[in-house]
Amino acid sequence: MSKGLLISFEGIDGAGKTTQIKTLACALEDQGYKVSTLREPGGTDISESIRDLLLDARNQINPMAEAMLYAAARAQLVQDVVRPLLAQGTIVLADRFIDSTIAYQGYGRGLSIEGLHQLNHLATGGLQPDLTILLDILPESGSRRRQGSLFDRIEQEGLAFQERVRQGYLEMARVMPRIRVIDGSLPVEKISDIIIDVVTRFLKGDLRVES
Repeated sequence: MSKGLLISFEGIDGAGKTTQIKTLACALEDQGYKVSTLREPGGTDISESIRDLLLDARNQINPMAEAMLYAAARAQLVQDVVRPLLAQGTIVLADRFIDSTIAYQGYGRGLSIEGLHQLNHLATGGLQPDLTILLDILPESGSRRRQGSLFDRIEQEGLAFQERVRQGYLEMARVMPRIRVIDGSLPVEKISDIIIDVVTRFLKGDLRVES
């Protein structure tokens, strides 16, 4: 594979993205692919510093400032990490990418969807995922999975906020063929099998995601 691919994982907090990314990365490496994983916000020194600001529960951040901070972290990540990896033919698995901004700051916070699309385009230079895996769970399920852990600033927003975000994701999936919705309430092993099958078919050209 001469050209790399960007595969993003999306979903509300507690959906299980991190676990599934690790499993998929191992499966693809076993198939002989070069794979790199990253998270948003993060992935560079600057982006990780911005992550600390965004997730610190002590901070009160204006919604637009929040969106712009996420965009700044993404711009740095795309320039320093994502584009160089794609140029090397690497499959990049991203724990969140541009769709998170639309879901959280758009549907969740109520900011202009069109404005956020423009912000995303500016931050990434137009880069979009080739394929997006959306793990869909109920907010109550995500909250139960997080029991016992310290909630960050976003996770503390509550179930109503998470439901708005979830509905935003589902709305995007209805109009964006690259987004594949997978039932996140299934057993972990079953979810992994489905994701590996979807991605393998996509890499072989058996799964079309064009608009």
